[in-house]
Amino acid sequence: QVQLVESGGGLVQPGGSLRLSCAASGIIFRIYAMGWYRQAPGKQRELVARITSGGSTVYADSVKGRFTISRDNAKNSVYLQMNSLKPEDAAVYYCNALRGGTVVAEFSWGQGTQVTVSS
Repeated sequence: QVQLVESGGGLVQPGGSLRLSCAASGIIFRIYAMGWYRQAPGKQRELVARITSGGSTVYADSVKGRFTISRDNAKNSVYLQMNSLKPEDAAVYYCNALRGGTVVAEFSWGQGTQVTVSS
């Protein structure tokens, strides 16, 4: 059974930083591209960062230069370092594996982790 467990969210002031973690189980983690998605109230879920099995990364324009995605295959984990946070970054953040060669999520969603950016 696939499990994706996100953690690390919280309340942070504008300009602050957070590091999100996602632990995956029930999959052969190292073969999957992984992505971080976010969903703000009233908006569709969007992919903000992805990393291939080989470690190549791609970012949405809205987070480029501020967010960094990384992975640790030994720990079956993917991370999102978020710096210079803005109020518009507030959302529930989710991780998922990416269906081969696409940006479509492969598995059922975890519970996500809430990020709130407010002074």
